[in-house]
Amino acid sequence: MVKIRLLLLFLTILVVGVVGTIAFQYARGYRLNQETLEFSPNGLFVIKSDPDAAQVFVDGTLKAATNANFPLLPGTYDISVRKDGYISWTKRLTFKAEDVTEATAHLFRIAPSLSTTTFSGVEAPLLSPDLAKLSYVVPINQNNQDAEGLWIMETLNLPLGFAREPRRITDGNLLGSSWVFSPDTREILLTTTTGVFLLDTSSFTPQSQRVNVSAQRLEILNEWEKELAKRLAAQMRKLPDEIQDILSRKASNIVFSPDKDMVSYTASGSATIPNKLIPELPGSSTQPEDRGLKSGFTYVYDIEEDRNFLIDKKEIVLLGSLHYVDEGKPINWNTLVEETKRTMSWYPTSRHLIVAEEGKITIADYDGTNRQVVYSGAYVVPHAYPTLSLDRLLILTNLGANSSPPNLYSLGIK
Repeated sequence: MVKIRLLLLFLTILVVGVVGTIAFQYARGYRLNQETLEFSPNGLFVIKSDPDAAQVFVDGTLKAATNANFPLLPGTYDISVRKDGYISWTKRLTFKAEDVTEATAHLFRIAPSLSTTTFSGVEAPLLSPDLAKLSYVVPINQNNQDAEGLWIMETLNLPLGFAREPRRITDGNLLGSSWVFSPDTREILLTTTTGVFLLDTSSFTPQSQRVNVSAQRLEILNEWEKELAKRLAAQMRKLPDEIQDILSRKASNIVFSPDKDMVSYTASGSATIPNKLIPELPGSSTQPEDRGLKSGFTYVYDIEEDRNFLIDKKEIVLLGSLHYVDEGKPINWNTLVEETKRTMSWYPTSRHLIVAEEGKITIADYDGTNRQVVYSGAYVVPHAYPTLSLDRLLILTNLGANSSPPNLYSLGIK
């Protein structure tokens, strides 16, 4: 009887040990190879999509529907996420044994919707550095005599998806004017043919009550430049020392992603980013990177994974990159955007970039891959702007009617 109990105890321990070992190895990605009949290590692929319920193809073979996770033998595969009515997401990924590779495919409509948000005509839109406000001028004409002036539109939707109503912060004929947001976006410094005025972005100041601060213009801008430098220095502390040094000496137009885990910049000189500034993380990106910087090229540096990606080789304005003074002279951002004709900005996911250029608007992954044209049609280049809502962009267009003034339209992409 004692022997039977000992045998049962031994068998119980053995079964629990075997089952536990199998479960542990399964969690690490080990699976039975049906060809060799051996347990071999696999990589685990965790794939999500927005919207979900999309099909996941691996090398052209349907594997699952999002959101899903499944094992893959170590190797390189072409992954495609597809859903009716949406542009397919495609990327070549490399999987390593016992590593978990995660990906989120943001799918955008094949046929985006357009709905007007302004009706009185819009000139010279300018986005705030925090992406939360879009400023613009409404010109004087016979149809909007009570609407002329400088306006602010909040880019964050109200609950239930309703857009916020634009508000006017000053009136008057402001065509040909220029302005710039303060670092905290609470103020705007407006320069007109009659003077320079400091305006509160949260309230209306009639032109009769505007105070001319022309004598303090450079003083105000220099103070804002110092405040901007403090904010940038605080953000830069998260970067490895070597990256801080390179960005401070060899980069311009530095813009951090909304979550501060990525930084986009344009190289102003040649440099090489040293390898392995931080230990490699499991499941890190396997996309090709470029650590040799070339002047005029635009890059994104992934702070968490220490990877640097080439994004663009042409001249481009990075929205959110704000400077006030260059060689003692005020910078006119309205003119800079108009002359460049190409802009790039962060999409609110912090993992995508919006590129606005002639004839199209593209959203790309932060590593430069998976470039999806979300809009191709008539619009005033390069006036396409992100909002703090994932479902829409704002674009300036007259829909091809050249006799009509352009207005801001909400471009529904989700």
